[in-house]
Formats: sequence, C-alpha cells, structure tokens
Amino acid sequence: MEFAETPQFDHRDRRDIYEYVERNGATDPERARRALNLEPRAFGHHVAILKRDSVLEEVDGRLRLAFEAGVEEEYDTGEVAFTIRQAREEDLTGLVGAIRSALGSGEYVQAESVADVVDREGVLLRHNELELRVFFVATVDAEVVGWVHLKHRDLEKLSHTAAFTLGVLGAYQGQGIGSHLLERGVEWAGKQGLEKLYNSVPSSNERAIAFLESRGFEVEAVRADHYKLDGAYLDEVMMAKQL
Repeated sequence: MEFAETPQFDHRDRRDIYEYVERNGATDPERARRALNLEPRAFGHHVAILKRDSVLEEVDGRLRLAFEAGVEEEYDTGEVAFTIRQAREEDLTGLVGAIRSALGSGEYVQAESVADVVDREGVLLRHNELELRVFFVATVDAEVVGWVHLKHRDLEKLSHTAAFTLGVLGAYQGQGIGSHLLERGVEWAGKQGLEKLYNSVPSSNERAIAFLESRGFEVEAVRADHYKLDGAYLDEVMMAKQL
C-alpha cells in the first residue's frame, strides 16, 4: 500500500465524498449520495473523477478508498500454508475476532484497544489529515489467523514514527507467521519514509518482549505499575526500532 500524502481536492463535493467514505468504510453509493444531499448527476460525476484519480474504487457495488494492495506473499512450512497480504474491509469481522481471541490473556493492552476502536468504528483503513491506519493479515484458507497493525499520526513532532501491534492465534504460533507479518509492516513503514516503529507491552508478556528484541527492537523505557491486570500491578515496557 502506498500513501504518499493525504489526497488533495479541487472541489468541495469531492472532498466531502472522500471524507464520508473514509469515515464510514466501504459504502453503498446511493447511501453516500443521500447522506451528502447531492444530485445524482453531480454525485456520479464526482465519483467518476475520484475513481479516475485512484482516490476511490468500487468493489461489489460499494465505494471504498483505493489502494495498491501490493503482493500477496504465500508461504508453506510443511505444517501450514498461509498468505500475508493487505487487509481488506471485508476482513473486518474476522480480524477483530482474531485480535480478541489472541488477546484472551489480557497481556497485550494496546492491541486490545485497537480491536475496540476498529470494532466500534467499523472501518479498517484510515487515511485523513490526522491519521493513517493500515493492517496486514495472515490468512489460512482465507481465514485471518494473525495481523500487524500500524498507526501513523500526522503531527509534526511524531510524523517520523508509527505505533504498531502484532499477534497470531495460539494454534498458529511457532510457524514464522509473526516474523513475516512484522517484516511486512517494517517494509511498509520504510516505504512511507518513517524512521521509527514503537510498541508497548506489559512486563508479564515476556514472550513478546523476547520476540521483539530478537528482531532489533530495544527497550526505551519502563513505566512502573502502569497496568493493573487481575489485581496485580505490572510495568509497561516501551520498545522501539529505528528503521
């Protein structure tokens, strides 16, 4: 997926159409037209221009943000065959379910918050003046079994960084899926010109900390007693990787 800049518009109605789709996710065109109170002919014209400029696309009769999904990487460990690819809007339910299932232990607070936000908004992809949000998923037989999520805030002091979360369902751990997801996320961040990825986990999640350290992440800071899980206070381990 390539996102050099937030799209610029030379007509207010086109900006409004884009912002509606960006805010609501894959959308029925007629529903969008009525919500924006646009005449059918004008709406059709503006949508045609947005499609021409690769800002929006129409898939299965629904408008959504256009993107270059990149390659679908296929792997086979001998025990499991899986695919790493850009997440699509239709993955939303399976992705949220995978996140919640993988986080049953409560040891990955940030990812749990991501699941809450995505589930509430009903939108995977974000690309506006303040935020760029993207997911890559690992699938087995078209079902989501793992993810990497990256969130870039377009604030001057943070414009070189992105936060990320990563997880794989327990039954599929130990197959290299998490490593391939992380590599895809790092590759994407590099193409966006980002300089740093960061993540935070409770100190009890020793497996996640060891995994990230083995892949070039370093502990930048520790916030004492930042989390409280099942009545116990846990430190927050803040980790980062320079790209």
